[in-house]
Amino acid sequence: MSIANRTILLVEDNQDDEELTLRALSRNNIGNHVVVVRDGQEAIDWLEGTGPHAGRDVADTPALILLDLKLPKVDGLDVLRRLRANPHTEMVPVVILTSSKEDRDRASGYKSGANSYVQKPVDFTEFVDAVRQLGMYWLMLNEPPPASPPG
Repeated sequence: MSIANRTILLVEDNQDDEELTLRALSRNNIGNHVVVVRDGQEAIDWLEGTGPHAGRDVADTPALILLDLKLPKVDGLDVLRRLRANPHTEMVPVVILTSSKEDRDRASGYKSGANSYVQKPVDFTEFVDAVRQLGMYWLMLNEPPPASPPG
């Protein structure tokens, strides 16, 4: 199901949820390279090519960002707002993948520019199915924006 080695950026601080997500991607044969960052600041550094990721080609944007909300250092919503303000990442699809059931988190996510909001299912089989559907839609069916917007 991968598209030309396009990367998935997984922003997740919980090691159990990270492993579950990676297993679900693997089980669904989603072969895209996955970069895992474990806090909001590391996500910003990776996306902007700063800090420990200085020198990374920021023009090489991920095909999809799976973003948790409750992150150490920089909150997921702040990460989302920052990447929407950056011309290199403003159109990258972002799926908030969180355990939060709060309506205000969902509303804030969409207001901040999320493309989708998915509550992590507790059951592993349901989680695998949710990841399969995410992969099918965002990596296979969705038409990404052009590399350089017309204008």
